[in-house]
Amino acid sequence: MTGNMTLTDALKEHFGFDKFKGNQQAIIESLISGRDTFVLMPTGGGKSLCYQLPALISEGTAIVVSPLIALMKNQVDAMRHFSANDSVAHFLNSSLTRTAIDQVKADVSAGLTKLLYVEPESLTISENI
Repeated sequence: MTGNMTLTDALKEHFGFDKFKGNQQAIIESLISGRDTFVLMPTGGGKSLCYQLPALISEGTAIVVSPLIALMKNQVDAMRHFSANDSVAHFLNSSLTRTAIDQVKADVSAGLTKLLYVEPESLTISENI
C-alpha cells in the first residue's frame, strides 16, 4: 500500500465497501505479511476478496487457478467493473482465441494485470508458461 492508505481505505477504493466481512481483514493482513494462510469459508463468505485485494495492493500478478470457466469470467468481469483498467484482470483458458491469448500475455508482461485466472490444464501447456 502507498502512503497512509489503510486496508479499509483500499477496500473502499477498489470495491466500494466500508468494512470487511467476518475474518477478511485478518486473512488479508496474514497474506500481505507473507504468511502461508489456509482459508475455508462458505459460499458467499467473501473468499474472493481475500485474494483480490492483496493482489491489487501488492506488486506483480496473482495467479488464481480455477477449473470453472464461467467463474473465471464472472470474477474478471467483476474486477473490471471496479477498475478503470480493463487489463487489471484476465483469464487464460480454452475459450480464448489465439489473438485474445496474445493480448493477455502482452498485458501480463507489461505489468498491467494484477489477477490472472487460469484453468489447471493451461498450466501444463508450455507456451503458457
